[in-house]
Amino acid sequence: MSTFASTSASISSRDPQGRESAQLRWGIYGLLIALAVGSMAGRLFAVNSVNRAALESHLVRQDVAKAEKRLQDQGLTDAELHQELAVARQRIEEARRLQRPFLSANDRSRWLAIRALVELKTYEIDDVLDRHVWNTIDMVQHTGRDGELHLYSSKPPLLTTLLAGEYWLIREATGMTLGTHPYIVGRMMLVTINIFPMTLMFILLAKLADRLGTTDWGRLFMVASATFGTLLTPFAVVLNNHIVGAVSGCVALYAFVRIWCDNEMRMRYYVLAGLAGAFTAANELPALALLAAMALALATRDRRAWILGFFPAALLVVAAFFVTNYAAHNCFTPPYMHKVTGNGGTDDPAENWYDFTYTLDGVEQESYWRNPQGIDRGEPSQAVYALHVLVGHHGIFSLTPIWLLSLWGLARWCGDEQRAVRWLALGIALLTAICLAFYIGLQPQENRNYGGMSCGIRWMFWFVPFWLVALLPAVDRCAESRAGRVVALGLLAFSALSASFPTWNPWTQPWIYRCMELCGWQGL
Repeated sequence: MSTFASTSASISSRDPQGRESAQLRWGIYGLLIALAVGSMAGRLFAVNSVNRAALESHLVRQDVAKAEKRLQDQGLTDAELHQELAVARQRIEEARRLQRPFLSANDRSRWLAIRALVELKTYEIDDVLDRHVWNTIDMVQHTGRDGELHLYSSKPPLLTTLLAGEYWLIREATGMTLGTHPYIVGRMMLVTINIFPMTLMFILLAKLADRLGTTDWGRLFMVASATFGTLLTPFAVVLNNHIVGAVSGCVALYAFVRIWCDNEMRMRYYVLAGLAGAFTAANELPALALLAAMALALATRDRRAWILGFFPAALLVVAAFFVTNYAAHNCFTPPYMHKVTGNGGTDDPAENWYDFTYTLDGVEQESYWRNPQGIDRGEPSQAVYALHVLVGHHGIFSLTPIWLLSLWGLARWCGDEQRAVRWLALGIALLTAICLAFYIGLQPQENRNYGGMSCGIRWMFWFVPFWLVALLPAVDRCAESRAGRVVALGLLAFSALSASFPTWNPWTQPWIYRCMELCGWQGL
């Protein structure tokens, strides 16, 4: 039976049993999505309070007690003692501040740029840096428009600029800033940046499951995998480009399926495909391959809709990417093109924006990237890197083995009788191979760092919706036997384990990496 058997007949008024089955499925989809959204939101609101709050409070109390005893020994009057103790306590609280509203140098880099853009009307982050809370290693230095050296976030500025608009609205409406109310404002923004878009992605994936799946069990398995079985959900508690890339990729995939598989030629889907495809590439550079593939494929369907819808929509995002980069850095090339790496960077050491010194709170500091530590030194062996990227401590298939079902599903679809689904499967397989080859085979040692301190190979996370769709034919086949269902559920359980391990912070090493360390491995 074709995997593209029409679902409309099963939910039509002439098939009450099919309509009842669809209603039940969507009821279960809703339960899964509600549980996932609530889980992500709960972790977002609690992540800092369970991290370092108690330790910070203990250290402050300890140091304040020492300061009080020292001041009492000086024979001060009660008024003088009270005043000196207040000053000492303030200094101690600043020095002992361990809690941070944001968990990594990676996300703080973007938050710093957002603050600078709204509060100081500049992309230069010098004046919002400090040594305790607002600091990052993900920054570059180059000459600004005033002829002086300044520090900037190393992240492409398009996403930062868009989010600065939301921050401006919050500041104008409430008077709160990221400096005065970082937890309230930051979490408020993360709900709109991560939680709401992830909810949209889950709904679109459920629609795709209903459209492309052939069994109720397989469809429910796919939605359960989307909500609890991928390494994308741990990133809901931090500001990052990977959720944005995955969500926009899912929107592009949905629009593409509507055009490619359902022959839906309305202009809105071409516009949506162009916008979402280009925005995916703006947030995940290798997704340029996705944009190119969609452009070529859709141009064969409706040339007029492509010219009037897809092309101008994609061009708008491309233009915004380069315009914001020019506004931030006075050049069109993004910061990662100004690094001596031998791979798309600059060959002129004088143009290396990552090699610099700067002064912070009166202390001269060196760029972290002059002498990166640990995993950021990169894996010397390309073969070892490939092993761990695929099936090792950061392995795509070892951490989330449900993707083994995606491989099987792509193979099944490549032999499907429907031409549209064969091309869809070939496209997903080709894009996956191109991006893996880019990250494994075309990177110098310093870039072979497994995504840095991260719970997985985060550069491939934008593929999540594509791989979820690809596993549908495999789980539909598994649904036909008890043994198949047991195997699939076992793979999902291990994938959920990996997704649950970084409960409070996705900027941690995966559980396989930690187990290897406990067994005596020295790590990277």
